Amino acid sequence: MISRAEYLRAIQQHYHQQWGGFEELRWPKGPVEQLPEGFSVLKFQRTPQRPFFTYATCGMSQAGDVERPECFILSPMADESICELLTIIAWYNRTINRLGRGDTINFGRPWLPKSRCNYGLLSTPYLDKPELELLDAGGVWVKILWLIPITTEEHNFNIHCGLEALEIRFENGGLDYANIYRPSVVQAGEIVDVTNPMLASMPPTSANARAQA
Repeated sequence: MISRAEYLRAIQQHYHQQWGGFEELRWPKGPVEQLPEGFSVLKFQRTPQRPFFTYATCGMSQAGDVERPECFILSPMADESICELLTIIAWYNRTINRLGRGDTINFGRPWLPKSRCNYGLLSTPYLDKPELELLDAGGVWVKILWLIPITTEEHNFNIHCGLEALEIRFENGGLDYANIYRPSVVQAGEIVDVTNPMLASMPPTSANARAQA
């Protein structure tokens, strides 16, 4: 099996092919000794073609895992707290519950100050080239997921209606994914008939009106 050093190098090279050069970060606080050897967060600078910073886990997974997820988040600003956030998510993945596409994670705080988004959703990296999502690291496959900051209402909607219905809401609402202050695409107190996928995919006002009729 591929060595740990080779595994980490393969992830770094994969990211580099997609996004260019990076800075390697390590969060020094908390139970970091419980993370896999060599875990780090890679920070990619914004460019004219990609007008946001990208922070990505490197080594959240291990070659011997059954599933091997890594994740990244997009930010309009550089902020060291994002390194902390991804480190906590990596710790959660190793010690509490293994993560995959469609899972949500409670950040325990806004992802950046004054944001309404205090959860993260692991989704397919639709904005990037298809080659990003899967990496063959010496014969084992690594899955790269996009961590999208979401609101409490969107988290609850995902739990009750499912990922597909939430992604339809994002698409219909023109999700401004890197906007710290974006409004929720699901309104507080919204009533949705979760047995009817057509209602789940409607705009909030339509879903409420039909569900109350």
